[in-house]
Amino acid sequence: MTPRSALNRTLLALVGLVLLGGGLLVLFAGLDLYRRHDLAPPAGWPLTHPADVLLGSADRVRWSSQGWWWPAVIAALVVAALLALWWLLAQLSRRRPGFLPVGGTPPQEGVELRDRALGDAIATEAGALPGVGHAAVHITGRPARHRTRVQLTLTPEGTPGATLGALCEGPLRTARQSTGLADMPTEVRLQVVRHKPHRAE
Repeated sequence: MTPRSALNRTLLALVGLVLLGGGLLVLFAGLDLYRRHDLAPPAGWPLTHPADVLLGSADRVRWSSQGWWWPAVIAALVVAALLALWWLLAQLSRRRPGFLPVGGTPPQEGVELRDRALGDAIATEAGALPGVGHAAVHITGRPARHRTRVQLTLTPEGTPGATLGALCEGPLRTARQSTGLADMPTEVRLQVVRHKPHRAE
């Protein structure tokens, strides 16, 4: 899981918990569940039975008469809208480097390599390794801070240790030598292909 995915899931979980809690409290008051089931409402909660409102007339008059009330509300709404817009634009931004420099950073003589082409080349070479049934490679991040994610599906005869060693000494070393990149952070995930059990007689 990438840091961005972890942050997104954490924020969505927090927002979901807040909305769920508030919705349940409003639902309890609207259906008069506190009185029906002899439950104690949260301390200081304004909604305890169906006739209650979140902000009464006296409170509305008192708060609206304050000079700082409306500017504070508008400023809070603007900040919330800007944060939501920033989060949306961050999700829509490119997560793939697009092009990788060849020969280091900056690239020599403007030579660049598409990340998809490099990923396909690594996947093709990795798929031909002994004990590998399928290989998929995705390159994410920025050109200066990219990350290679390799997913290998092993055959029943494949061994994780030997396959990982062959991957590092074969396709990944070839990719480093071809691009001139001394550092290629790589994450490898191994899984075994499902096969039918053999009956022993």
